[in-house]
Amino acid sequence: MTRLLISAAHKSSGKTTLATGLCAALAARGLRVQAFKKGPDYIDPLWLGSAAGRPCINLDFHTQDHDEILDMAVRYEQHADVSLVEGNKGLYDGVDLEGANSNAALARLLNMPVVLVVDSRGMTRGVAPLLLGYQAFDREIRIAGVIFNRVGGARHESKLRAVTEHYTDIPVLGAVHENSGLQIIERHLGLVPSNEHESAEAQIRLLGETIASQVDMERLITVGADSSLPRPALPAAAVASEPTNPVRIAVARDAAFGFYYHTDLEALEAAGARLLFFDTLRDTRLPEADALFIGGGFPETHLQALEANGTLRDAIRQAIEGGMPAYAECGGLMYLSRSIGWKDRRHAMVGVIPGDVMMHERPQGRGYVRLKESGRGPWPLAAQEDPHAGFPAHEFHYSALEPMAADTVYAYDVMRGHGVDGCHDGIVIHKLLASYSHLRHTRRNPWASRFVSFIRDQLESRSTTPARTAAP
Repeated sequence: MTRLLISAAHKSSGKTTLATGLCAALAARGLRVQAFKKGPDYIDPLWLGSAAGRPCINLDFHTQDHDEILDMAVRYEQHADVSLVEGNKGLYDGVDLEGANSNAALARLLNMPVVLVVDSRGMTRGVAPLLLGYQAFDREIRIAGVIFNRVGGARHESKLRAVTEHYTDIPVLGAVHENSGLQIIERHLGLVPSNEHESAEAQIRLLGETIASQVDMERLITVGADSSLPRPALPAAAVASEPTNPVRIAVARDAAFGFYYHTDLEALEAAGARLLFFDTLRDTRLPEADALFIGGGFPETHLQALEANGTLRDAIRQAIEGGMPAYAECGGLMYLSRSIGWKDRRHAMVGVIPGDVMMHERPQGRGYVRLKESGRGPWPLAAQEDPHAGFPAHEFHYSALEPMAADTVYAYDVMRGHGVDGCHDGIVIHKLLASYSHLRHTRRNPWASRFVSFIRDQLESRSTTPARTAAP
C-alpha cells in the first residue's frame, strides 16, 4: 500500500486542489484510493471523495482520541491501494504550542511520510532554507518529497529543481504550473462544495489529467510504499447487522445541504436507522419517516429556490409542530428559522424557530467549541465520566439568529465558542434540537446512537399511549 500525508508550508498553498488532483490521477490508474482529511471540514472531503470514488473520512484530534483515529484509519484503508491524507494549514501549524494537534503530529501517529506542497510564486533559491528548516524542525517527520505549486514556467521549474537537488536530499516529485483553470471556486466559507459545483466532474477530471502530467506518479507511489499503519490499542468497530425494525430518518441532502460526516451517517445506520434522502429544492413533500435530520450547508446561496418550495416548507413545519423528532445543524437551523436576510433581501423559510437569520460580512462563530449539556435537551443526558467537562464540537457561520426570546430553551451551555448568543446553543422547540455547532459521532459524544434511541422511544411511547375517547 502507498500511504502519504499531503501537507504544505503554509495555508492557501493550493493543497486541496493538488490533493484532489492526486486522488483523481491515482484513481484513473485503476488504484483504489482512500482519502482522509485532517480536521473538522465538510467541503474539502466532498472534493476528495468525489475524486477518489469513495467517501473521504475526517480525522480530528479535537473530537477523537488517538486510538479512535488509528481505529478509523485501519478500518477505512484496509481495502485500498493508496491511503492519502490531506492536512489542514501548514505542516507544523496548530493551536497547541507543542504541535500536539498539527499535521506533523498526525503523520507521526499514522506513521506516514509527508509530501510537502510549496507555493513557489516569487521563490527560487529561497526554497532551499525553507525545505531544510522544515526537515530539521522535527527529525521524526519524514518529508518524502516536495511538489512545487503555482510554478511560473519551464525556466522557473528548472531553477527550483536545481536548487532543491543541490542543497537538499528531498526528492522533487513534481512542479504544477500556474493555471487559473485549475482553481476550485471559492466563496465566504472557502471552496464551493463539489455537490454544488455544476461542473465538478469535469473539474476533477481536468485536475487529475494535469497532475498526472506534471507530477511523477510512479515516484510518488514509490516514496509512500514503505510505511505501515500502527495497530490501534482498541479493536476495530464491529459491523452492525441489519436492524429488524429500523427507524426511518428523512435526511436533507442536495446543493443547499450537504455537510454530513460519512461516519456519522454510518453511525445512524449502525444504531438502527434507515436514511431516506430528500431534496429541499425540488421535492414537494417529505419521505414517509419517523424523524428528520437537516445538516449544514449553504442555504443562503439558494434562498429563492428554498422560499419558492413552500409546499415542502409547510410539510416540514407541520411535521415538527406535530411532534416529529428532528435535529438540525447550522444551515439546517437557518432553514428552520422564520427568514434569512442577505444582500438587502429577505426570504421566508420554514418558520419553526421564532427568529430571523441575518448574514454578516465577518464570521459570527468560527472554530472549535466545547458544549455542556443543560439537561433541557430532548434527548436524555449522556453518561459521561465528568459531565461538567462538556464535549467537543465545531462551528463556522457568518449568520446570526435575531431576536431570540429570553425564555428560549437551550440544550447546551457554551463553554468555548459562540453558538446562538455566545452563551447558549441547541435551540429546543417541540422535539427539535437545532444548533449552530456541528457534532461528530465519536466515543466521547455518540450523538447518532442517542438520536436513534430517542426516536425509537418516541415511537414506542406513541404506540403504548391509550387512544382518547370522546367525552359523553
